[in-house]
Amino acid sequence: MTWVDHLLFLGSVALATYAQTVTGFAFGLVLLGLTGLLSLAPLPEMSNVVNMLMLVNALVALHGTRGQLNWSLIRTPLFASLAGVVAGVIALDWISGNAILLLRGLLGLTILACAVLLISGTRPLTTISSRGAFISFGLVSGVLGGLFSSAGPPMVYHFYRQPLPLSVVRNSLLVLFAANSVLRLSLVTAQGNLTASAIWLGVEALPVVVVLTWLVRRYASADSFRAVKRLVFLLLLISGLGLLIPVSRALWG
Repeated sequence: MTWVDHLLFLGSVALATYAQTVTGFAFGLVLLGLTGLLSLAPLPEMSNVVNMLMLVNALVALHGTRGQLNWSLIRTPLFASLAGVVAGVIALDWISGNAILLLRGLLGLTILACAVLLISGTRPLTTISSRGAFISFGLVSGVLGGLFSSAGPPMVYHFYRQPLPLSVVRNSLLVLFAANSVLRLSLVTAQGNLTASAIWLGVEALPVVVVLTWLVRRYASADSFRAVKRLVFLLLLISGLGLLIPVSRALWG
């Protein structure tokens, strides 16, 4: 990577961190989408960087929020998503070795799906969903987390429909994604796929994530959620199309 690439990478990290800290999701999709669009690093390597940085973001953002966590609600989707992560990592190991173009196409589709869910006018539920619903959404979310370090779309859609305070939803998502990151990093490390370059990129971006997360948690207003939501939608739309168009041309051009 050139020094320009490093600046673009840090700028992408800053945008992803801001979105994640305000909303509780979108770090992985924003960072993977932007870095993939700019071709800054291979997708599997950047997925590992996303895991490291997402874990740091969650630890800083969750500091002092113990009273805003509902563990009885988190426990069911947590175990389901962890099982999904294992399946996703196994699938990633096969896909990255056989069809890297397919991997980029799947990421593009996932990002566009998340963008659509983000702006869809879903009606809030009047009661908490069933245990089976949380298991289903947790499992699908975990598979996406294992594949792309981006477990957001299914779990975000499901949690934001629940009749719960925004702070509880945001912090619950951070806990789920942090746990997924720990498991995925452990599996990737055991496979010998955690490269030194990925670790150095994580170290490089660490100050940006820590400082920006602390600043946003301290000074961001409640009104910023809507503006960040629109920004995230725009970033996801651009990134998803930017990944899908070249793949489509390669397959059907």
